Amino acid sequence: MAEKRNERKNPAATAAGAVEKLVKGVGSVIGVTPKTAEKQKLPNRTKVLVSIVNHDEEKRLKEILDDTSVALSFMFAGTGTARSAVLDYLGIGDTEKSVILSLIPESDEENIMRELRTRMSLYLVGRGISFTIPLSAVSQIVSNGLESAAAEKTIDGSNIMKDEQRQYDLIIAAVAANFVDDAMEAARTAGAAGGTIVRGRAASNEKAEQFIGISLMQEQELLFILTTRERKLAIMQALSEKVGLKTEAGGVIFSLPVDRTAGIAVAAEAQEAQEGQA
Repeated sequence: MAEKRNERKNPAATAAGAVEKLVKGVGSVIGVTPKTAEKQKLPNRTKVLVSIVNHDEEKRLKEILDDTSVALSFMFAGTGTARSAVLDYLGIGDTEKSVILSLIPESDEENIMRELRTRMSLYLVGRGISFTIPLSAVSQIVSNGLESAAAEKTIDGSNIMKDEQRQYDLIIAAVAANFVDDAMEAARTAGAAGGTIVRGRAASNEKAEQFIGISLMQEQELLFILTTRERKLAIMQALSEKVGLKTEAGGVIFSLPVDRTAGIAVAAEAQEAQEGQA
């Protein structure tokens, strides 16, 4: 009788014990225990690797990706805008650049960045930069293919980048042709050292333009600016005021989070040295 009275006095403890037994029972049936559940394999997500290098480095970069991983890459022609005295986060001076977007499996991310730093000498000023961007979704065929290529590799959960750990963002400003210099000048006033220009054109946006209330110019130029998080808002505000949607440039400005980087610390040091001399 005393035991029954104690059960009535501690219903929460009794219920908790019953739940624990149930969980252990279910785990034994499906072959998963609390300890093994923690060790379950994390999904090997697809990420975007962005590399901005000189034209003559395209082949070497692709060789490194093929040696290190399996990557689906797309290349675009770009132009660097950094002043000659400052090596920008996205390249040096007014020179032709190659912008390579590569889809890679997350399990290979750190190894790829390490190989790019050493084999392309991205630890030296002016050799280019690479950085990764997380994706929210990707074509299942592509995802399955990259994941199968890295099937034997695992993800260390402690290495997954959390938002509070990120130090950089990629700002993209899509402006009407011939306004990109104005955009870069506005960004510089807010702390940007330079950027990379990729030329393109706007798609058929009639439906979206009805809601935005502004017509976009067909001929467009994209300005890529990699910046520290501390400077991001100021740069975006300066761009919006100078070349935003309510200006003649009709610019659309947005940013993307950046995870791993290679070749950026050297460029940042060059910028700080330049600012110290000013």
